[in-house]
Amino acid sequence: MLDSSQLDTVSGVSTLAHAELLSGSQVSVSIKRRQSILFVTSEIADYIKAGGLGEVAAALPRALRHHYDVRILIPGYRQVLSQIKDLEEIARLPASFGIPACGLGRGTTQDGLTVYVLLCPELYDRDGSPYVDSFGADWSDNDIRFARLGLAAADIACGNGDTLWRADLLHLNDWPSGLASAYLAWRGQRIPTILTIHNLAYQGNFDRNRLPCLGIPEAAFQINGVEFYGKLSFLKAGIYYSSHITTVSSTYANEITRPEFGCGLHGLLRTRAEEGRLDGIINGIDASWDPSTDPYLVSRFSAENFRGKRANANTVRKSFGLDLSSGPLFAVVSRLVHQKGVDLAISATETIVSQGGQIAVIGQGEARFEAELRNLSSRHPGSVGVKIGYDEGDARRMYAGSDFLLMPSRFEPCGLSQMYAQRFGSLPIAHKTGGLADTIEDGVTGFLFGEPSLNRFKDAIRRGLETFRSRSRLTTMRRAAMNRPHGWDRSASRYQEVYERACQAALA
Repeated sequence: MLDSSQLDTVSGVSTLAHAELLSGSQVSVSIKRRQSILFVTSEIADYIKAGGLGEVAAALPRALRHHYDVRILIPGYRQVLSQIKDLEEIARLPASFGIPACGLGRGTTQDGLTVYVLLCPELYDRDGSPYVDSFGADWSDNDIRFARLGLAAADIACGNGDTLWRADLLHLNDWPSGLASAYLAWRGQRIPTILTIHNLAYQGNFDRNRLPCLGIPEAAFQINGVEFYGKLSFLKAGIYYSSHITTVSSTYANEITRPEFGCGLHGLLRTRAEEGRLDGIINGIDASWDPSTDPYLVSRFSAENFRGKRANANTVRKSFGLDLSSGPLFAVVSRLVHQKGVDLAISATETIVSQGGQIAVIGQGEARFEAELRNLSSRHPGSVGVKIGYDEGDARRMYAGSDFLLMPSRFEPCGLSQMYAQRFGSLPIAHKTGGLADTIEDGVTGFLFGEPSLNRFKDAIRRGLETFRSRSRLTTMRRAAMNRPHGWDRSASRYQEVYERACQAALA
């Protein structure tokens, strides 16, 4: 047997031990331990989802687990606790400053992925989303709620959570987990941390008088720390203290180093880029997005045979109160907010309808856009259909049945809808920004326009309408879009490279 003292397991790097067998012969035995990755997230689509992060948190760890011992850490929201059937409490994490104590639960997903859950009903057992109440207002104690998440991640990385497991690397996501890398730094720990920015516009900014109750040293409230224009910023803390920063497309990684997209953090991000510590890695989509097997579709189809699209289109038309038509069907599947260019889609409606097109819209968001869309549907009965809210089946059938997806986003870190649409043979019409620029080849797998203006958007729509009238060209573009690589393999490979660099830097 090997003596445990012979094993070097610093930061989970592959280790080599030498053992003397009972025969007395000297043999080198290579012992390779998979690195342990704690993926820290405020949402995961298995249980609760507010946006694209939930989809990524469900897919990326699964793509990585063939190479790593990857586990999830998530708050114990009501929706999470009700769905993990084998959850058991394995530890108690103590209170710190104004952050309450909590239990640490351990369970598994249906396919065996280990999930750690923070058991703290006073913080997480509520109606609403992870971030807002049922009226759409931020929870007043969001700083405490997500400081608890960051502190727990740091505790687990230091071996103070699961006595049988500790993380070699933390993979943090957006502002809710941003303080984890800071807590490690303030403890003098060099455990590598990766922060992925899914949307720089959401930063987790709070009053500076919250520093004491969050356990943040006063000395950290400066430009080289957590201070952001007089506020405490969870996201800036994550960017400043993490070993490496990633974001969700290469174009967006470049954009956020410039003032127009950097949301006030462009200077720090430019510095990280110059240091070689900022990478853009495009997201993928999971294998369930397959029109030949999707159970939500009324008729399945493939890139070789599109006939099923018409049946799905007719189902969408009926569901959204649209007339039966052989004309083009446009879809909007989106949060109804300014960032997504909803106002541009509303203003372009006359152009689409006048050319015999129809529009189906599903989503929710700002009240003014919801009201405008309802009015639009009233003015164009049979041509414009709107559903406020979200339904997975409706959304999938819209991707499958539509000819075009409208995505005039003013900025889009990655975007998943354009990839869903492409996989289902719907051509995205999108602003050339962020992940849209990286995943849509203009005139081949969709249509791009160069500035978020109504005129440029209408020009792209007209190009789409011209393509619709050319059946051979439409078929060629649909096939190219459906056959574009959409999976997570390439993204997971890039994350492996980043993890390796971060671990090597921690050992230097």
